[in-house]
Amino acid sequence: MVTIPRPHRDDVLISVAGLLGGLLLWSLGLHTTEGGRPLSGPWVTLVPLFAMSGLELLRRTMPRTALLAGTVAIVADQFTPGNLATVLMFTDIVYAAVVYGPPASARRIPYATGLITVGVTIGFLTWFRHPSALLVGVVVGLVTFGPAATGALVRDHREAAEAARLRAEQTALLAEMDRREAITAERTRMARELHDLVANHLSAIAIHSTAALSLDEPATTRQALTVIRTNSVEGLAEMRRLIGLLRDSGDGAEPAVAPTLAGLDALVAQARTNGAASGLEFMLDDAIDADTAPPVPVALAAYRIVQESLTNALKHADAGEVAVRLTGTTGRALTVTVTSPYGSGPGPRAPGSGAGLVGMRERIALLGGEFEAGPEPGPAGGPAKIWRVRAVLPMVDDKEPSA
Repeated sequence: MVTIPRPHRDDVLISVAGLLGGLLLWSLGLHTTEGGRPLSGPWVTLVPLFAMSGLELLRRTMPRTALLAGTVAIVADQFTPGNLATVLMFTDIVYAAVVYGPPASARRIPYATGLITVGVTIGFLTWFRHPSALLVGVVVGLVTFGPAATGALVRDHREAAEAARLRAEQTALLAEMDRREAITAERTRMARELHDLVANHLSAIAIHSTAALSLDEPATTRQALTVIRTNSVEGLAEMRRLIGLLRDSGDGAEPAVAPTLAGLDALVAQARTNGAASGLEFMLDDAIDADTAPPVPVALAAYRIVQESLTNALKHADAGEVAVRLTGTTGRALTVTVTSPYGSGPGPRAPGSGAGLVGMRERIALLGGEFEAGPEPGPAGGPAKIWRVRAVLPMVDDKEPSA
């Protein structure tokens, strides 16, 4: 069962207006020709009129069907006195077939109507052998080729506008994706920086507060509270520095100085103080060539890796030596190696979430370096296992700073 689509409201209005206009012309006796037609009865002109009016209801939903049937109706109208409304509705059907029809029809109809116009003009010139035959070609062109060409222009304009709209939507979508990626990257960077700034101090606070609560010794408690206060003050200062960076609106204020490798001595000394209660010893071996100046992003990443590794040692390492070694030469790579005793010895420990390792991997990935971390057998005469962190940072200053 074939279902005929419901006509559009505008098509109904066009159909009714064309039918009423045609009936008015018919009632007034106004026709396109006067006599000499094979079918000249008083009612015969109304048949093509009603047919064309009905086909107007299909101009948008079934444009090709309307055009084929309309062509039959307009040819039949030529055998009657004719009605101007029938001709005008046919031109609208030709226009609609190009605008609303499939792309193939939209391309073929203008060419077909153009050929029909040329063929009719040549045929009537050959038949009448008089220049007035050109008028017949002009009329045919106005009825067929004119609406088809107009429809093609309108369709091209609509398709161009739709393509521009789609491009604008795609551009907006890409811009939104870029914005979200930028926000995600900035949040990730902030999370790394916040973790590196605060985790070291909070880990020391957690360890010494646990020791103070578990050991009922005034001297130990006092030492633990001293370490807690020191780390609290330093952590608060670094938090204020980070908040200041986030609030900086770029109005010319001096930016905060980023940590450098020169600060590793103080960082290791602080870790030595924080880890004394856990039996940890911290050693720094800086074997970087004296004339080597790592780029700022590389130096900052190395500092953060050492800082996070020391924090992890305070949280998880067994009693023993934590060794930090840096090697590097100009134009090559900076290698950071941190080893610590691997075990679960007695004493207070701070919980970990694994975010530190993730942050270190992200920093190294941003600089195109190599990173590895995990347990391995310890050296002879040392602990059975050690935890080893190794990062290789290319000394090429072609990356944006990671902090």
